[in-house]
Amino acid sequence: LSSANEGDAVAAAAGAWIGGTRSIAMMQNSGLGNAVSPLTSLTHTFRIPVLIVCTHRGARGVSDEPQHQLMGAITEQLFETMTIPWATFPRESNAVDPTLDALDRHMKSERRPFALIMQKGTCEPHPLGPAPRSDVLETPVIEGNDHARPEKERHSRSEVLRVLLDMTGDGNTVIVATTGYTGRELYALADRPNHLYLVGSMGCGSSLGMGLALARPDLRVIVVDGDGAALMRMGNLATAGAYAPRNLVHLLLDNEAHDSTGAQRTVSSRIDFAGIAAACGYRRVVRSDGLDDIERFLDADDGVRFMHFKIKTGAIDPLPRPSISPPAVLERLMEHIGTRT
Repeated sequence: LSSANEGDAVAAAAGAWIGGTRSIAMMQNSGLGNAVSPLTSLTHTFRIPVLIVCTHRGARGVSDEPQHQLMGAITEQLFETMTIPWATFPRESNAVDPTLDALDRHMKSERRPFALIMQKGTCEPHPLGPAPRSDVLETPVIEGNDHARPEKERHSRSEVLRVLLDMTGDGNTVIVATTGYTGRELYALADRPNHLYLVGSMGCGSSLGMGLALARPDLRVIVVDGDGAALMRMGNLATAGAYAPRNLVHLLLDNEAHDSTGAQRTVSSRIDFAGIAAACGYRRVVRSDGLDDIERFLDADDGVRFMHFKIKTGAIDPLPRPSISPPAVLERLMEHIGTRT
């Protein structure tokens, strides 16, 4: 998979691992900073053992561009600061398999990421194959209304989540709730084994859900996203649209605010999320602020789909935090879908 950035790659690999597929996230160290959030608050917090293969631009004693100087000098220390053990990627081909076997055993026992840092010249030149080709798709007609309700008359997040809960149960559907009030409200309304309440790693819900959906096409994966989170990692809309897992449902709840950090305004009032999703290749796109549309949207089965749903700010009061720990939430989910290790 070609992700839009390194953090999305880590989150997609984490989702695939949840679905039972061992995963590697490969990146250049100049983009390692983009992966810090999911490496410190997703894979570490939930104990997800993704293997990181990171090339080493700007290594000491190697001439390189000036922008790689600082990151080249601190790459190993950055992994150590994130408490991610690392080793040098082996330079001899006969050492690769034993190295991967040893790391696989280590990650299975520790349930943490491991990094292999690849020095320049480790791999021989290899020609790139042709880019994967896909059918040219017509941009879908965007369904639904144009968010006609005044802000104060919009539905609340909890009202939308109740509809979602009524229609999903805990069968072959997995609900990935973005960090903040969305996960906490979903937990407050109903705590089920098919729920994953993200913490930290803001914006990574859609890439994690995409990785899980690709690894497990037998599941319906519903990502409940927020406008702030979607804006933070909007590149994954392009990735999800390109790889287009039929079983991925992307529901974006937009209250035009970072609700859980003080309701500071986002710029989403000026953003056409539905238009962006349609241009990125989602097969069905809906824009709405009516609960009946959610039911029709969830009932459909016509490929990867996206709904931009306007809600008002605010949350259930008092709003509890999950009493179950993130690793326990994940273990319960993996047992539910049959991938618990």
